[in-house]
Amino acid sequence: MISCTLDEFLNVIEGYPDYEKKIIMKAYKMAEELHSSQFRQSGEPYIVHPLSVAYILAEMCADCDTVCAGLLHDTIEDTPLERETIVKEFNEDVAKLVDGVTKISNMEYYSKEELNLLNTRKIIKGINEDVRIIIVKLADRLHNLRTLSFKPKEKQKKTAMETLEIFVPLAYYIGLYKIKNELEDLSLFYLDKDAYMQTVEKIALINAESNSCMSEMRDRIDEVLTHGGIKHDIEVRSKNTYGVYKYLQKGMPIYDIHDLLAFRVMTEYEYQCYLALGLIHKEYHPVNDRFRDHICNPKANLYQSLHTTVFGPDNRLVQARIRTYDMNMIASYGLLAYWRQNNGYDTRKLMQQTFYDKFQLAESLKELDSLFTEDSEFVSNVKRELFNKVLHVYLPDGNLIQLPVGSSVIDFAYKVYGAEADKMIGALVNGKNKDVTTILFDKDRISLMLSDSSDGPFSEWLPFAYTTRAKSMILRKKS
Repeated sequence: MISCTLDEFLNVIEGYPDYEKKIIMKAYKMAEELHSSQFRQSGEPYIVHPLSVAYILAEMCADCDTVCAGLLHDTIEDTPLERETIVKEFNEDVAKLVDGVTKISNMEYYSKEELNLLNTRKIIKGINEDVRIIIVKLADRLHNLRTLSFKPKEKQKKTAMETLEIFVPLAYYIGLYKIKNELEDLSLFYLDKDAYMQTVEKIALINAESNSCMSEMRDRIDEVLTHGGIKHDIEVRSKNTYGVYKYLQKGMPIYDIHDLLAFRVMTEYEYQCYLALGLIHKEYHPVNDRFRDHICNPKANLYQSLHTTVFGPDNRLVQARIRTYDMNMIASYGLLAYWRQNNGYDTRKLMQQTFYDKFQLAESLKELDSLFTEDSEFVSNVKRELFNKVLHVYLPDGNLIQLPVGSSVIDFAYKVYGAEADKMIGALVNGKNKDVTTILFDKDRISLMLSDSSDGPFSEWLPFAYTTRAKSMILRKKS
């Protein structure tokens, strides 16, 4: 769906309580009146855009305040409406969300580039103030990309590139995979339409060739799980176009992409995931180096699932992702799954507190914000350290932490131990003695060696410190 109609919107909010539907429709009528004289470049009445943004939010079961903010998200920026009126007519939360996605535009002493950096910083920081700000912004960006064909080519490419650099990582970090995948695919379409269409054609060909294989495997897995007494559902999963494109860009033959053909197996309980894994491995030989246990070791965005790749019929590589129904909800909707699971008064606080406590992004953003006053430096370092390629390394207790690719033991030490890392004299990396300057790789196991007799930090560590945190911790004693 590119844009939605009012009837479609009314249908998607049907499940909301009656009193919330009245509030949502009040927001719709206000937005419709305020935008009544405005039109999009497509020629459509402007209200189609906020209505479609609100539809995306309601489709994900966002709370009433967030849906209202989706309807009103452009009113402060593009109409005479003031924040105080939103507070009066709705509440402080709706006003905060609308204000959070409103661009700063009335500072004449800023250049266009400086304003863009300022607004980018505001959006990124919004995730720590109220994660729903980012959710509204992601829905806004998604509908803008769906209708980007009406913009000039230069604007299309600029918007698509910004989406890949800023909004795709944000969607990933809060677990909104459904939005992340569509943002990636649409961005690729506008950046390189030929490559996009070629990739789509290759995927369609593989899917057509694999129909009988996937059907046979689905029936067999369903049979063995049922016989094993495991209540379950099985869905065929399609890898998004951008994900396949990235593999092809590395020179990988499409038939070797281990998760191009995939099933999603859902069970009621966690222990059943492991039972299902054993039954699937009994039927189909696994590719040993392709097993990942993200249940025991969740990703930084709380994603949980067992991943195994097996040899299917005709020697085709097929991936199975095995998870509980709750895990599947979080895998699809990220933090918004809390609204679906705990729809109540304190859900927003629970969701935000969960983000602070369990998502590594929150602390990292707060730290970078405190270190850089210049917007350009803040945005640049966020892209470099948080929105770029990452690796995951094990703590001594088996938990995983996330670091940017290029990090050393020094970066690990200051992220985990803080000032105590000044005392480091070495580390065990995968059980072997290593210098603190050692560069880390994905899935390394790290145990830091500390000594009270060390008089670190040492200036010699600086060239091997990749993260801003590590550099600032070393420099604090050397300045």
